[in-house]
Amino acid sequence: MITYYTDGSASPNPGPGGFAVIKNGAPHILGSEDGSTTNIRMEGKAIIAALEDAAGEHAEIFTDSEFWINVITKWAPGWEAKGWRKAGGEIKNLDIVQKVYPLYKSSNATLTWVRGHEGDEGNELADTWANKAREGVRL
Repeated sequence: MITYYTDGSASPNPGPGGFAVIKNGAPHILGSEDGSTTNIRMEGKAIIAALEDAAGEHAEIFTDSEFWINVITKWAPGWEAKGWRKAGGEIKNLDIVQKVYPLYKSSNATLTWVRGHEGDEGNELADTWANKAREGVRL
C-alpha cells in the first residue's frame, strides 16, 4: 500500500498558493495555481495529485483537511445526484470537487484525517513542502 500525506498552503489566504504530496515519506509532487488562490483550493489539488499518482493502487491519503474529507465522502454524492447543486447556494471550488470526487470513487484509496501542526512527521513534512511550493520550489 502506498502512503501519502498531502497539504496545501496560501499566504496570505487568499494569495499565492502551493501544495505538496509526500509519498512513502519523501516529497513527491509539488504544485501551485496561477494568481491568487486559497488554502482550501490547494488542499483539494494536493488530494487530486495523490489520487492521480496512486493510479488505482491501494493507498492511504493522510490530510489535515477535514473539509475535503467531508466534501469527498459525505457531501459530493448528494451534490452530484442533484446536478451539482446544493441547498443554500453555490458549491465553492466546484471545479475541484468535480475532479476529485470521480477520482476518489474510482480509486482504491482511503482518506484519513490527521490533526495538523501536532507533530505528525508526515503532516509536518507535507506542510513544509506545501510552503516551499507556494514560494516556487519544484522537485
